[in-house]
Amino acid sequence: MKFEGTATYVATADLQLAVNAAVILQRPLLVKGEPGTGKTLLAEELAQAFGARLITWHIKSTTKAQQGLYEYDAVSRLRDSQLGMEKVHDVANYIRKGKLWEAFEAEERVVLLIDEIDKADIEFPNDLLQELDRMEFHVYETGETIRARHRPIILITSNNEKELPDAFLRRCFFHYIAFPDQETLKRIVDVHFPGISQSLVNEALEIFFDIRKVPSLKKKPSTSELVDWLKLLMADEIGEAVLRERDPRKAIPPLAGALVKSEQDVQLLERLAFMTRRGRH
Repeated sequence: MKFEGTATYVATADLQLAVNAAVILQRPLLVKGEPGTGKTLLAEELAQAFGARLITWHIKSTTKAQQGLYEYDAVSRLRDSQLGMEKVHDVANYIRKGKLWEAFEAEERVVLLIDEIDKADIEFPNDLLQELDRMEFHVYETGETIRARHRPIILITSNNEKELPDAFLRRCFFHYIAFPDQETLKRIVDVHFPGISQSLVNEALEIFFDIRKVPSLKKKPSTSELVDWLKLLMADEIGEAVLRERDPRKAIPPLAGALVKSEQDVQLLERLAFMTRRGRH
């Protein structure tokens, strides 16, 4: 089976090739791109396309690689021993399985998403090298070795907040999701809003790309924010005529809070509007 996108996810030809190559090579697929370009959603759609269960491991700045394997709760065991509880004699009662363990012991092939790996410490990716290579790990407290029954399809996302180690990169198939062009965005919009007025979409996209082109913008609006904005425009019945008649002297378009997400960027657009007004006098 090959991944070709789904009815609810527009996958470019390059992305389809990357996904299928990673599956054939049995390597993790490392996906980078701007926030909001559908990296996390890709895992959900991939699981749907392959009829597989999705296991998601959301990475935080405090996440350690060991947590993906298992955690040993020594404190609870000590407390239970002080209380004289019978279960204290079996250390397995104090082992908490991590997401990799869950993926490895699954009865069928699953999709494992390691989401935003760049949020963790720089050593985090290296600490997973052996486990991802060999598809097994050792549980020291019980003496058992956990081996993958079926090699999971592994998708790793990164927002490029920090560089990943070369040794880790060598073991991945890499794909960068470039920001969609206008035609691809139209296809994405059509998936979310079948039957939407194309003239509204055209006017909205013109404004959207104008904002993205503003120099020094702290955060450019993303695909997901465009979808949110269009949803609001339709809910408030703001048609293409309103967008078409936009006054360049005004700071931001209607409901732009869905697109512009920082005070710094709002002030930047307001300064540009002020300069436009002065230039017309």
